[in-house]
Amino acid sequence: MDLQRTGSLVRPPSPMDSLEKQLSCPICLDMFTKPVVILPCQHNLCRSCASDLYDSRNPYRFSGGVFRCPTCRFEVVLDRHGVHGLQRNLLVENIIDIYKQQQELSGNSNTETSLKPKESKEPKCQEHEDERINIYCKTCQTPTCSMCKVFGQHKDCEVAPLESVYQAQKGELSNAIDSLVASNGRLQSLLIQMEDACRAVQENAQRAKQGLAERFDLLYAILEERKTILLEQIGKEQDEKVATLRAMSQRYGERLQASTDLTDSAVRALEQSGAAEFLVSAKGLITQTKDAARGSMGEERPEPGFEKMDHFAVSTEHVVAVLAKMDFGSDDDDDFDDAEEEEEE
Repeated sequence: MDLQRTGSLVRPPSPMDSLEKQLSCPICLDMFTKPVVILPCQHNLCRSCASDLYDSRNPYRFSGGVFRCPTCRFEVVLDRHGVHGLQRNLLVENIIDIYKQQQELSGNSNTETSLKPKESKEPKCQEHEDERINIYCKTCQTPTCSMCKVFGQHKDCEVAPLESVYQAQKGELSNAIDSLVASNGRLQSLLIQMEDACRAVQENAQRAKQGLAERFDLLYAILEERKTILLEQIGKEQDEKVATLRAMSQRYGERLQASTDLTDSAVRALEQSGAAEFLVSAKGLITQTKDAARGSMGEERPEPGFEKMDHFAVSTEHVVAVLAKMDFGSDDDDDFDDAEEEEEE
């Protein structure tokens, strides 16, 4: 008996044993559970096992990270999709399906040498406590047991093997996850585009503000320069007119003083009592008095309106109209020309 046991233990591995080893996941050590992903180093993993390992080392999903192959320790850099961004190995999945079909056809009942699925607690039927749930009611869309199909509430319903429905819906969910991950990638790309657009808007607005401020500062500088020049012109003419009027005032004052002195001399001559004495000076005084009176009549005087400064008035209505209509995208030169034409009319 010992020799038989020894012989059974050291028997050479069969081709099925070798295939079993190749179809085993290096993480869970069980048969690959679909979907199966392939790493850049060409090693395969159950995606669920790879996802658990990746999430344990990268808590922030869809943010990218480093994933180390459990077989060869090769480091794989994953993008924000994580493990779901890896390609599925459809060839291995097909081989698994063929292997299972071959096992079922061969009727191999040796559970120790067959690939063992991951252990799970199979639920029992609520109506038949001793019956495990092994079929799926397609009509009611719920798992059930064989007794419910034969004698129970699902006897008139369409049913299917639980494993086939399980694999189909699992594949459908996996594909839905792939689509969702791809959608998340598109949304992430859109978010990045929106952030870039926001930054571009802020930068462009800042440049526009700076350009507008420079244009207005230039306008302020031109206005200040013109104001200074025009004020200087007004001040210059003011000084010239005031100087002319003061010179005239001085001449008028001198003549007034001379006329006053002549008047006093004439009055004193009239007060003399002697006729001879009066006549000696009277003729000269009469001539001087008449000449002084005639001279005052022809004295130089300022022109009418000499004191006015109205010609220094600046018409700014057209400029005010242009500035009031100043806006983005308008042709200021055309507006200015139109305003000048209206002003001339």
